[in-house]
Amino acid sequence: MNRADPDLLLLRRARRILAIQHTAALAVILLIVGVVALLMVGHGQRGALAHGLRQTAASEEDVVDPPEDSWIFRLDAAGTLTATRHPPAGFPDQAAIDRVRNGGPTETASREIDGVDYLVYTRQRKGTTVQVVGSLAGQEAEQRRLAMALGAAGLLGLLGSAATGLALARRATAPLGDALDRQRRFVADASHELRTPLAQLHTRAQLLRRDLGDGPARTDLDRLVAGTRELGEVVDDLLLSTHGTAGGSTEVDLGVLAAAVLAAAGDRARDQDVTLDLVTDPDEPSLVRGREAALRRVLTALIDNALSHTPPGGHIAVELSRRTAPRQVTVTVRDDGSGFDPGDARHIFDRFARGHDDHRRFGLGLALAREVITGHSGTIDAHSTPGHGAVFTIRLPAG
Repeated sequence: MNRADPDLLLLRRARRILAIQHTAALAVILLIVGVVALLMVGHGQRGALAHGLRQTAASEEDVVDPPEDSWIFRLDAAGTLTATRHPPAGFPDQAAIDRVRNGGPTETASREIDGVDYLVYTRQRKGTTVQVVGSLAGQEAEQRRLAMALGAAGLLGLLGSAATGLALARRATAPLGDALDRQRRFVADASHELRTPLAQLHTRAQLLRRDLGDGPARTDLDRLVAGTRELGEVVDDLLLSTHGTAGGSTEVDLGVLAAAVLAAAGDRARDQDVTLDLVTDPDEPSLVRGREAALRRVLTALIDNALSHTPPGGHIAVELSRRTAPRQVTVTVRDDGSGFDPGDARHIFDRFARGHDDHRRFGLGLALAREVITGHSGTIDAHSTPGHGAVFTIRLPAG
């Protein structure tokens, strides 16, 4: 398939989305596991330090050489304060010692000094007030190393997950790719088989028109020739699409194209007693770059849709306008028919969409129209009020 094939691009996009979703899910899991692990380690280390401080403070024997990053302060009955080693700035916590010495309960507190967290445990023991201070700097350094290790492991896991997710996405979408290939082959085969009989029908219609000359059936034969030519263009367009290309684009005058479409729908409109009008500026052609056959199908689909929902005595108008900033051509198809529920506007261009009341179906024509307009870098939208008609608006870059 061609690299520019829309179906192939959508398939690749689906694979990327599946791979990204797989990787994102694993990333969330790894993040949750990492955060929980860090919290549990930090809580455990803090609890172990607090337990060690309590044991040291409660020991019947005076500890002369406490563990590294911990300090013991003793205030005896005579008011003499001693320390096991040179304490960090801000210690001892004299206020806590005074409160416990004056009959207060045992205190456990946390303090942060110069970016370092400390646990402070103060109690009374046999007439001596004991305060044990422990630093959490070592535990915090271990937590940082653990976080770096978990981050590195998570990054490697994500890289592996991305590769695995892409492989799984390819495998999951392989049946879809096969189905697209089969569909493409079917369309190509059917289009190829239809080309010859359509060409013969078009030739015979031209010969019949030539043989009858300017007789009363000349108008009908002209429309028959035009219809067979348009049908052949549709088949050629389908055949080109199976090769991943939409065919060459040309400069198309939407005003001329709209006039031709309205002329082709004239008989049906007269039979239904519906008036068709074209509003355009003859001095300013509405030129766009695109495929004339495809754009003709879009206008035909919108006119057919309007005729299907406009009662006798109704009116359908096609209005064209140009904008210079940005350079844009706007085509509006307006009718005063039954309209549709405003809630249907967001899915009216879906294939075989159901209406809001679950009775009206929108078929395939509007969905194909949106695909054509999107392929021309344009937009199409619809607005309606039930019982007051519908308005379809196409915006295309000016040629």
